[in-house]
Amino acid sequence: MYWDKVHETMPRAELQQLQLRRLQAKVREVYEKVPFYREAFQQKGLSPESVRSLADLAKLPFTTKQDFRDNYPLGLAAVPRSEIVRLHASSGTTGKPTVVAYTRADISLWSEMMARTLTMCGVTSHDVVHNAYGYGLFTGGLGIHYGAERVGAAVIPMSGGNSKRQIMLLQDLGSTVICCTPSYALYLAETADEMGVDLRASQLRVGIFGAEPWSFRMRDEIEAKLGILALDIYGLSEIIGPGVAQECPQKNGLHIFEDHFLAEVVDPVTGEALPDGKKGELVVSTITKEGLPVIRYRTRDITALHHETCACGRTLVRMDKVTGRTDDMLIVRGVNVFPSQIESVLLEVEGVEPHYLIVVDREHTLDDLEIWVEVSEQVFSDEIRTLEALGRRVRAEIESVLGINARVKLVEPRSIQRSEGKAKRVIDRREL
Repeated sequence: MYWDKVHETMPRAELQQLQLRRLQAKVREVYEKVPFYREAFQQKGLSPESVRSLADLAKLPFTTKQDFRDNYPLGLAAVPRSEIVRLHASSGTTGKPTVVAYTRADISLWSEMMARTLTMCGVTSHDVVHNAYGYGLFTGGLGIHYGAERVGAAVIPMSGGNSKRQIMLLQDLGSTVICCTPSYALYLAETADEMGVDLRASQLRVGIFGAEPWSFRMRDEIEAKLGILALDIYGLSEIIGPGVAQECPQKNGLHIFEDHFLAEVVDPVTGEALPDGKKGELVVSTITKEGLPVIRYRTRDITALHHETCACGRTLVRMDKVTGRTDDMLIVRGVNVFPSQIESVLLEVEGVEPHYLIVVDREHTLDDLEIWVEVSEQVFSDEIRTLEALGRRVRAEIESVLGINARVKLVEPRSIQRSEGKAKRVIDRREL
């Protein structure tokens, strides 16, 4: 199913010609209108004429989150304030937020990208979309909302919180599509179970989950507990919000809408380009956005790209499910550890739940890693030796995958705090 078949199935050579024209126009625009970019280009001895091919993209300077902070609030905008019709900000909890600006055309573009996203998941005008992403400065809620309205679906603008009411309305209003973070989807499943409600018997058939890394095993857990097809969505406020990339039902990576966003994967340390299939840091450039266009934004998200045509027929490049972020990576006793690696291990072990907390501390000069893991009701009420055996198995699996020792603390069901937004998985006391 396609929303824009022309661009979603465009031959690669034709798509690249379109990308180059748009990139050249956008580079000229930011050079002329954004002092930050003009200075950054000049420091590297570059001008708009330096971009003669798509390969020249690699010559251009990176943009980072720090650049947004240094130019707070709107020093990176390419239009006057009178043309800005919407402001959003990142969901960061410390320091100044990352502020992004939209023109009227940007809002229309965003709606179009989200219509593509939802159509890719099979959403039509006959659907009822239960939107439990947060509304407000966070882009998730309004992004989904725009796309659902564009395809003609009915939207329930729930936002987060009040989970029992969410369960009631899911049933009463006949929701067929649910949109939220994957951790909140599992929390809703738990809440429904406590209420004596089987969500597998509801009309829900598909879920669109994002805003945090989640593993394939967590997908299996969500699909089993909600009785739905669970698909991954990707976006970030600095680029446009949700709607940068979407997984189709083939579950073979997320299609990037590359007629509007140029994607690269680079070595996180050197910044050098990496080939297809090699994991690194995703870098995205906007080539049609007006209000706050971004050149080579370092997302900090870890993924890989694949250019083969998908079985769904789309020729758009695919990115792997994000497995973590370079700024979420923990270095414990010299070993790189991503929360998603630990999650994948835990979900392979029968008897533990997909709720965990990673606690890193330092005793004298040695890092100490402890993982709190919820166990199922049945296991928790079992004999002590059963719990001890489970703890030993979890420790062994983590050591096998990560190559380091970790203490494992098995805790009772529902004792780890739940989140209605992005789940907090790590407490690093070394920085306290």
